[in-house]
Order: sequence, then C-alpha cells, then structure tokens
Amino acid sequence: MNNFDYKALPWNIVFGVDALQRLPEELGKLQFCRVLVLTTYGQRHRGKIITKLLGSKSVGLFDRAVMHVPIETVREAMETVESLRADCTVSLGGGSTTGLGKALALKLGIPNIAIPTTYAGSEMTNIWGITENGHKVTGRDDIVVPTLTLYDPKLTLDLPARVAGPSGLNAMAQAVVNLTSGALNPIVSNMALAAVHTLTHSLPVVVAEPDNIEARADALLGASLAGGSLGTGVTSLHHRLCHTFGGSFNTPHAETHTVLLPHCVAYNAAKTTGGIARLAQAMDVSEPARGLQQLARTLGAPTSLREIGIVERDLDKAADIATQTPVNNPESVSRDRVRKLLDNAFFGREPVAV
Repeated sequence: MNNFDYKALPWNIVFGVDALQRLPEELGKLQFCRVLVLTTYGQRHRGKIITKLLGSKSVGLFDRAVMHVPIETVREAMETVESLRADCTVSLGGGSTTGLGKALALKLGIPNIAIPTTYAGSEMTNIWGITENGHKVTGRDDIVVPTLTLYDPKLTLDLPARVAGPSGLNAMAQAVVNLTSGALNPIVSNMALAAVHTLTHSLPVVVAEPDNIEARADALLGASLAGGSLGTGVTSLHHRLCHTFGGSFNTPHAETHTVLLPHCVAYNAAKTTGGIARLAQAMDVSEPARGLQQLARTLGAPTSLREIGIVERDLDKAADIATQTPVNNPESVSRDRVRKLLDNAFFGREPVAV
C-alpha cells in the first residue's frame, strides 16, 4: 500500500504547433496589458517578433538574460520592470531566460509567462536560482511557477543538435532524480517514468532528423513531464553538484547535468534498487548509469568535466563547496566519496559506485 502526500503546482499549459499565435489571446484572458519580453542577446530577434505580435500590449524587450541568473542581471531587469511599469514578463528561450523570469517573480511578485525554446523543463518547477559572489543560491517558492507556459514545437526546430542533446539530458536528470530517490511518490515517479521513456526515444531522432516536428514535440513533452516531476518531487546530490559547478565555475548548465548524471546514478544505485529497475525499464537498458552515458555519446554530448572547461585542480574546491552543508540524498554523502565521483566524471570514466 502506498502512503504519500502530493500537492500539484499551479500549472497552466498551452501545448501545440503554432501555439505561439495564441499568446495575445491568452494574455487577454489573464488581463495583462503591459508585457516586458525577456530573452538572451542571441534570441533578441525572436523577442522582437514577440513584441510585434503583442503590439500595444508590449512595453519593451530586455535581451540580457544570461546563464545561471547573476544577481547583477536580476537587478538590471528589476529596474527595467519598474521603469516601464510592466504587469507581467514573457520569457522566451531556455533555462537562462526562464530563470530570469522566475527571479523577477520572486523579487517583485510580477507574474511570468514562459515560452520554452529548449528542453530545459525548468518552466514546470517552483525552483529558483540566483548566482551571487560566485555561489548559486536556490530555493522553492510557488510564486515563481509561470502563470502560463506556452509550448510550441516549431520554436525548437532551429535548436542545433549540440544544444538539443544536452538540453534534453538536463530535463532527463530532473526525472531520473525522482525515480532514484529514497522515498518514491507514485504520482511523481510515474510522471518521471513517462518523461524518461519519451526523452530516451525522441532525443536521438531530434539529433538525427532535425526537421522531424513529431520528435521535437515528443522531446518538448518529455521535458515538460520531467520538469513536472522535479517541481513536485525532490532534488539530491546530483543537483547540488550541478549548482556547484554552474555557480562557482560557470560551466554550461545542460552539459554539466549531462556529464554528472550517470555518475550520480551509480553513486546512489545500491540504495535505490527499485528506482534503478524502473529506470532501466523506461530506458530499455540493463544498467541505467552506463545507459545514460551511452545516450550522451549517441547524442554527441560531452561525457567528461574536462570537456566543459573544468581543470583537475578545480575538483578539490568543488568537492569542498558541494559538501559544506548537508544534502538530501539516498546514499550518505562525504567529501571523499564526492571527490572520487568527480574524478571519474572529470576523466569521463565508466560510471561506478564510489
């Protein structure tokens, strides 16, 4: 018999090809009329398309969202929101832009609308993160959950394979953590299982057939389900390590998840045998840790920390930072064991228990 608690987040989702065109209509339903569009500098051309689509409902474009949500960027965006008297933000892009929208919701209480163009999945969580003084601080607050998330698979068609693969594996991590946690919630774990199965089978097609809109839609759905499982589930050592490398070493977010995930699964395997069995079934593999690393190779994604800018002398500092405070994790966490895990990840070795 299952004994569990479950509280859904206030999700509001529009999903489908050409869903973007519904944005003005949906804004009308929500009674927003002074919209600030958020993008990265590289996505500003799309931001201009959004502002044109919104017409008089748009008050401007802030195109300076960057990875890991630095506090300096948050403050600059806050000033823009206040000077333009915006009544909501529309975040177009990946986790960097969604993260900025969440930070503004946290700091100002301003509603945020997310339009994902990658497979980050963060739009489905109540987790926020802001980097300040070389450390990434994270927390949970339902106020950061987007008031509306609009998924349009067409917006992912120009996502190159080198980005699509790690992006999808970033989402995969959110689901995997909630299949290999100490206490499985049946609603969360079933959402996570569906996410893993969908991403495992759609991501190779996305990389091999970039114009396959069905595969793009499946990957986007998988990312949404993965984010949903994390949003109502748990984090563990894996996310602690990813935030350590992102906040203190500025490593690329999705690639960091891609490299570390197989090693974190192997680390916890002995204490999560039931979840490991379900993960293996969802992936159609016998050993999930190795399967995740092989999937990364199939997608052309990095499999070692040194490929994403880490040098060996960084490992000691990373192990120290990651174990400064207790972490919720099925397997006991010590500085020495984490250091061994990082050594394996640095060289891209086969993931094994340490």
